[in-house]
Amino acid sequence: MNQTEINTSLFKRLRFVLVETSRAGNVGSVARAMKTMGFSDLVLVAPRCEDPLHDAEAVAFASGAGDVLEQARIVGTIGEALDGCNFAAAVSARLREFSPPVWTPRAFSTHVAGQGELRPPQGELWPALLFGNERVGLPNEIVEGCNVLINIPANPDYSSLNLSQAAQVLAYEARMAAAGDTVDERGVGFHGDAASVTQIDGMYAHLEEALVAVGFLNANNPKKLMPRLKRLFSRTGLETEEVNILRGIARAIIEHAPKK
Repeated sequence: MNQTEINTSLFKRLRFVLVETSRAGNVGSVARAMKTMGFSDLVLVAPRCEDPLHDAEAVAFASGAGDVLEQARIVGTIGEALDGCNFAAAVSARLREFSPPVWTPRAFSTHVAGQGELRPPQGELWPALLFGNERVGLPNEIVEGCNVLINIPANPDYSSLNLSQAAQVLAYEARMAAAGDTVDERGVGFHGDAASVTQIDGMYAHLEEALVAVGFLNANNPKKLMPRLKRLFSRTGLETEEVNILRGIARAIIEHAPKK
């Protein structure tokens, strides 16, 4: 999946719906959580705070995600909020006696991104995540009308997340699922070009020459030193620049080694 495909997939389809939110600051915090993960579709249902999209606290808490606030919509009913969506998920720490199937954030994200065993049988889903009021959560009738209930695994003795924290967890999982194989397993940060087999073999030969030059390796009785070093470096995922650095070190060792 290339970046263009990512930007036109779940990032554009997933909607975040805040139901009867009390604090404007929480609206801003959710906008920030969404933007950091690449999402932008935000809808507020009957907010209990005045002018939550322009409130000073909301703007401050959005911290650079003002564009998400500016394009957010305020509606009066759940029906309006879910217009155009065909899969709704209620987010709640409280389980109900009568509720839809309970999923984890990862199961939901995998499903709506069209991956894994829970993928929809056909067509794209236009999903919505519903978050309730900070104090009372989502009403039972709204939860019961959703396709699934998402429960975030947490400390059973203290499982309460605030609104923006819950939104951040869901946004992160959705991003990981949407990005699919494009996520670099080595983590976030700069990564150079991977070194070729030829470059790495040349480095090993150069390193071996340097170790012999300083008497650390006996060329006539090398034992298993070089195979062990090769195994060590094979776990690192060497990059071209790193190979060049190691060869530079080997060159300096050879130049300064005692002449025989």
